[in-house]
This record gives sequence, structure tokens and C-alpha cells, in this order.
Amino acid sequence: MKRFLGALALGALAAGAALAEPACRDDEVLLRGDWGQARFTIELADDEAERAQGLMHRESLPQGAGMLFVYPEARSVGFWMKNTLIPLDMIFIDATGTVARVHSNATPGDLNPIMGGSDVKAVLEINGGLAERMGIAPGTQLRHPAFAAERAGWGC
Repeated sequence: MKRFLGALALGALAAGAALAEPACRDDEVLLRGDWGQARFTIELADDEAERAQGLMHRESLPQGAGMLFVYPEARSVGFWMKNTLIPLDMIFIDATGTVARVHSNATPGDLNPIMGGSDVKAVLEINGGLAERMGIAPGTQLRHPAFAAERAGWGC
């Protein structure tokens, strides 16, 4: 009987641990919406040089990977695909970590600006077409340490 109670207690602890929020890390983002949840391993572009380089000259991007462009303050942003060799989805995120706009399948090499809006704090780039397949759309919440906990819809 004592062994059985010990196993129940361990099972309850394991169930409680499953309910805990995953830790925030600089090298990943978590997304959630009515479609479910997803995790991407990311490269962080949080200064001018890194944002200017972006994903240029890359021949591939792993399926569960992306790049998160973070700005010091929310602003109007536009992206282009100069020297970008792979189609990308651009997910524009406001200061609360909420997806405001998704641009799907940006065309490699296209020099036309892709505007994200006037209140963009960050942009997540992932493989082209993936956002639509997963259901990532306006209203989806993103979790990352770049979003101030007091403003974030899904804070760290």
C-alpha cells in the first residue's frame, strides 16, 4: 500500500508539472492560439546590423526555426526580400506579443516593401506557408523575454 501511495503522489506531481508554463528563453518563441501551441528555435536580431542582415543568403531554414527581429520600441516597419533565397512568412507582432498581421510566402529576391503596420515591436520570420498551415493568424499570442511582462498578453 505504501508503494501505491508513493506512485500516486509522483503521478500528481508529474501532472502538476505538466501544467506549469515553460520557461522563457532568448533562443526560442512560444506561440498559442485557438489552433494550439507551437515552439520555434530562433536567432535573435535585436540590433541594427543583425536586423539589416536578417536571413539573407540562406539556402534553407529548418522547419522548427526562425528569426525574431526585435525593436527597442514599437514602430512602423517594412521588410523586403533582397538577397533572401527562400520564401518566408513574416509575422508582425505588437508590444503585447500579439500577432497583428501575417504576410505569407514572401517571394525570394522581391524588392517591394512588405509593410507590417505602425505599432510593430517584433517580426518573426519562419518558412513560407508554415503560418497558414499551423493556423498562426492575427490574435495569436507570442511569448518571449523581449516583451515586457507587464504589457504582454502571455508574459514570461
